[in-house]
Amino acid sequence: MPPTPPFSRRSLIRTGAGASLAALGLGLGAQSAAADVPVTQRFDLTQPSYDLFRSADLHGPRVQQSFAFDWVNKFLYVATKRDGSPESAGDLCINKLDFHGNYLAYMHLNGFGHGVAFAALPDGSGTELWVECAANSNGYGTALAPIRFTAGQTLGSPAASAAYRPISGASEYTCSVDPVYRRMIVRYHTSSGKRIRVYPLSAFENRSWGTPLADFAQPSISGTAQGYALYGSYMYFQTGNAYPGDGTPTGDGNTYLTSIDINTGTVKQGPVLTKAGSTLHFREPEGLAVYRTDAGEARLFIGFATGVEGDRRSSIFYKNALI
Repeated sequence: MPPTPPFSRRSLIRTGAGASLAALGLGLGAQSAAADVPVTQRFDLTQPSYDLFRSADLHGPRVQQSFAFDWVNKFLYVATKRDGSPESAGDLCINKLDFHGNYLAYMHLNGFGHGVAFAALPDGSGTELWVECAANSNGYGTALAPIRFTAGQTLGSPAASAAYRPISGASEYTCSVDPVYRRMIVRYHTSSGKRIRVYPLSAFENRSWGTPLADFAQPSISGTAQGYALYGSYMYFQTGNAYPGDGTPTGDGNTYLTSIDINTGTVKQGPVLTKAGSTLHFREPEGLAVYRTDAGEARLFIGFATGVEGDRRSSIFYKNALI
């Protein structure tokens, strides 16, 4: 596959939530603990971004919240809020797309959460989504559940006690997968604020958490949090807002990307302003994800909800420069 867009469809890219599952409480440290994850390359956030696609149509009219790649079966999943549901309900619509942005199918998840981030793990010829569930009164998930994507199905959330809560004392969860280094990053809420924990992907595949690879307090980064991802020894964090007023493009917007060293829990680069898709209408930053092409090129994908009210679209870009 060539290193520039568009992607080739060939080259890019157990339902167990209802069962009663025991989760191990690992406890919370008050401070960030030093980790010893082998240092990897990281994405240079100052380098240009490229289009995956712009203005892809989704099942419903509301804005996307996040997205995730099934890197084996070559599908892209985009989470949006359910049409007609209040923010506090935690009702999501999961859209299945190909890598050109063509809509294929949907699934409704009622009462699951806000959809800031989720993971799509290959499961045979299908996909197992690891997504927050058991939404609280603010519409944020209080546990994690593996859900097999089933086209056209509407699924109610399992109770938190029937899902996974691997971190003792955590009140909210989201997660995102690093398919290159086979790790899962979990962002969770505690009485002292947001924290980050990194596990081997095998912990989620085997439902056995063990000792995390890293655990640290999320560093202070100004702006509205809109997504995160993991690649190797670095976390990537996205902040920003939609264009004000009627969504007409105004300047370069306020979408910023930041990289964080998971060994120290400190900012490595940024915040760096990204101008990807700056001419698109509305342009609200929504979601980050990592993927490596079959040709071996790692990419950090940046998502935006775009379009007009009542017909929001998905636009996704990527950076590929490593340092």
